[in-house]
Amino acid sequence: MTGSGLRRRGERGQAGGMEVLPFGLLIFVGGALLITNIWGVVDAKFAADAAARESARWVVEAAGQTTTADALRAGAAAIATDTLADHGRTGPATVRLGPADAAFVRCERIEVTVALQVPAIRLPFVGGFGDAFDVQATRGELIDPTRSGVGGVASCIQ
Repeated sequence: MTGSGLRRRGERGQAGGMEVLPFGLLIFVGGALLITNIWGVVDAKFAADAAARESARWVVEAAGQTTTADALRAGAAAIATDTLADHGRTGPATVRLGPADAAFVRCERIEVTVALQVPAIRLPFVGGFGDAFDVQATRGELIDPTRSGVGGVASCIQ
């Protein structure tokens, strides 16, 4: 016998070798970044919704305080900023009260819109870059028709 009895096989049937591992790792890292960024937008939407809800609640319960439009706007912005900070959002946010002709009277619907921007790509220790996504939430509340100290007629009670 001249051989060891083992038959050597060629490279036929090989689908890929070591060169596939970096591409698999690249796809894994890219997918993880994509999922993380999608979750960042969802989390920002939750934070904006909570800020709009708390601000609207504060505006309609502003009894005994000055109820000028500027005071309500400033108070709503402060409440929204505090709520966003509680959710870990420290970036600038836009707070709008609507409708523009709304008065602080019974049964008036007040809407608060909170808008913020989320960076397209956010990397740890680097921060965010790229075009930002606009995330906004609007919450409406009725001024309590049965409370004292508010003008107007309670037309929303049946």
